[in-house]
Amino acid sequence: MSPAGTSSRPSSQPAFNEGVAPSAAPSRFGAPSLDEMPDDIRAICEETRAKIGFVPNVFLAYAKRPEHFRAFMHYHDLLMRGPSGLSRAEREAIVVAVSAENDCLYCVTAHGAALRILGKEPIVADQIATNWRTADLAPRLRAILAFASRVNERGFAASDKELAELKAVGLTDDDAWDIASVAAFFGFSNRMAGLMDMRPNPQFYEMGRSSPQR
Repeated sequence: MSPAGTSSRPSSQPAFNEGVAPSAAPSRFGAPSLDEMPDDIRAICEETRAKIGFVPNVFLAYAKRPEHFRAFMHYHDLLMRGPSGLSRAEREAIVVAVSAENDCLYCVTAHGAALRILGKEPIVADQIATNWRTADLAPRLRAILAFASRVNERGFAASDKELAELKAVGLTDDDAWDIASVAAFFGFSNRMAGLMDMRPNPQFYEMGRSSPQR
């Protein structure tokens, strides 16, 4: 047995995933260097890098089209950081749940990291990233994600019954608006990430996780 408690790999077998080079490009359409960006967009990228240690690939991808960058980031920040009856962690949970349903690698990974940090429950964050329906959720959060999932369905139209169910767990009409806005915006974001073949920065995979015990 190997030190990790598993059988050693026979020499005739290739290494796991051997020969595959991970894609490092933020987007299949390319991305400008920081020096090529407009001053305001470069400032946002540099401020973010100073805060978390790297520039998220979504910034680099959208920087190719500055007006789209500005519009995307403005509404993103309003939805995710602006005033709301939903906590920032609840909003991130919506993003992760909807993005998982849409098979968006970038958004599940990047916002999964944010949820682990803001929610301070990395196990629950990983459960939501896999299947929110089987996650260990409080009634309020389950109602939020159930409604977000409905918004993500084709041909969605809210019913009075669904809005009443949200009110039953203490959520207001404004909260329902915010749930729908976040879910709908990230439905768009998921599809744009798919168009661009956007790849998560490797750092996202490790953020918000406890250091291994030695």
